[in-house]
Amino acid sequence: MLRTLKDLFDSFTQPAPAQSPAERVHAVQLAAAVLLVEVVRAEGTMDEAERKAMVSALRSKFALADDELERLLELAVTTSKSAYDYQRFTSSLNEHFTQDQKIQLVEAMWQVAYADAHIDANENHTISKVAGLLHVTHGEYIAAKMRAKETAQPFQPPR
Repeated sequence: MLRTLKDLFDSFTQPAPAQSPAERVHAVQLAAAVLLVEVVRAEGTMDEAERKAMVSALRSKFALADDELERLLELAVTTSKSAYDYQRFTSSLNEHFTQDQKIQLVEAMWQVAYADAHIDANENHTISKVAGLLHVTHGEYIAAKMRAKETAQPFQPPR
């Protein structure tokens, strides 16, 4: 038992293995995708409009083929289900994104939230929390929300 505890403590003090540039790019893409998925999970269900908004946001941010976008989104949904906090995702983005890129991500999160024409209190809380962890100022946060609201497509319920 003591050996197991020692191994656990050692894992916290050992430096993380170095990532290749490709692994870092993938980790950043996954972090951004997971945060977009978290907006949808906050409301409870993903409809087609929200899915399209996530794909559009990921397509505009990362140069990925359609099949790569689908795989990224599937992995983000799976990863999101086992995530217990946002810190591991936001810390990666804080390391690799510029302030403008972080603001754009917050705006994309609002676009996903506005996709179904209904802003749930949990969506609002999730985006606000992530914006804080990304060090997006309140003014930048509000401006991103307003831009997303202005560009939101009117919701068309399925027939």
